[in-house]
Amino acid sequence: MYSGYHAVEAILRHRPHDALELFVQDSRAERGEERLDLLMQEAARLGVKAQHAKRDVLEKHAGPQHQGVVVRARPRPVGDDNSLQDLVSCALSPERVSSRVPLLLLLDGVTDPHNLGACLRSADAAGVDAVIVPRRNACGLTPVVCRTAVGAAESVPYFEVSNLVRTMESLKQRGVWLAGTALAEDSQPLFGFHSDSPLAVVMGAEGEGMRQSTRQACDYLLEIPMAGEVQSLNVSVATAVVLFHLAKGRRF
Repeated sequence: MYSGYHAVEAILRHRPHDALELFVQDSRAERGEERLDLLMQEAARLGVKAQHAKRDVLEKHAGPQHQGVVVRARPRPVGDDNSLQDLVSCALSPERVSSRVPLLLLLDGVTDPHNLGACLRSADAAGVDAVIVPRRNACGLTPVVCRTAVGAAESVPYFEVSNLVRTMESLKQRGVWLAGTALAEDSQPLFGFHSDSPLAVVMGAEGEGMRQSTRQACDYLLEIPMAGEVQSLNVSVATAVVLFHLAKGRRF
């Protein structure tokens, strides 16, 4: 079950064939809310039947943050190692239609669904070409992730790979530079770092940061300057800061 206006709207927009049933809170449907009416009309146009349900029924299946709308849908298919290589080949091809330089995001073991959803939201907003996570030690595209991502879980190309370090080495061989975030002696300040080359940003897990093997595979280590007493940021907040700084000259 996927809930929340943005998540449901994104499913209907990007993969309506996977939407099986739409449930709306009966009290809100009876009030005639414009946004809900439009959503139901779009679902009907796509052949997805809308049913009324009581609030407690929706909460039972989707939790308390459902916003009065829930869709039963198949999980989003995710990309794998092979499809990632296809995307990178297309993005780096001299004959590519787009002139923009590829920007990727690698998440090393982010397991909290709210953090992953927030990272996807920032990746979409910053124009990231792909989000890459390990198949293990990651939470996956759960309904909570999709609700937190407010639609970005459907729009951003998303890949689960069998071995993140091996993927990083493969990207380097293809001409993609790797920039990880870490507090280390050889880290350089983020706001002084600029690159016009194909780039992959590597963010570590909550609390522990990047694994040693992941850190060693990076070409650059970056740190976010801190003006206050705190020494680190939540991974999703740090991801947004890093992506928007690096996207400044690439996307905006």
